[in-house]
Amino acid sequence: MTFTRRDTLLMAMSATAAAMLPFRASAAVEDNIAAFTGGAEVGEGGITLTAPEIAENGNTVPIEVSAPGAVSIMVLAAGNPTPPVATFNFGPLAGAQMASTRIRLAGTQDVVAIAKMADGSFVRTSAEVKVTIGGCGG
Repeated sequence: MTFTRRDTLLMAMSATAAAMLPFRASAAVEDNIAAFTGGAEVGEGGITLTAPEIAENGNTVPIEVSAPGAVSIMVLAAGNPTPPVATFNFGPLAGAQMASTRIRLAGTQDVVAIAKMADGSFVRTSAEVKVTIGGCGG
């Protein structure tokens, strides 16, 4: 098989584009975090994210997020084509600043939760969820 310069150039551009996809997904997550926080610094602690370590079905992955004293919580799935999953807002009459739901994950990835606290600060946590195919391991 012979390659022309055009074939070689096309393969090189395709390889470069494929290599940049993970960086683009990570950049999308960071862009969403920056939009939610307004560019403020994000700390650790004060927020709990409960997600299964291994999910046999990526279509319905149960998660629970809790941040006592939070005004709102944003959940992101870093490996999904559209990373924002949900934003939960809590009013002054909220009994607890927690939420649980089921999310869809495109594959093994990090789930990130960011909470805006009542004092205007932001805290972050994340959990890796391994999505198996057909429950056969992964």
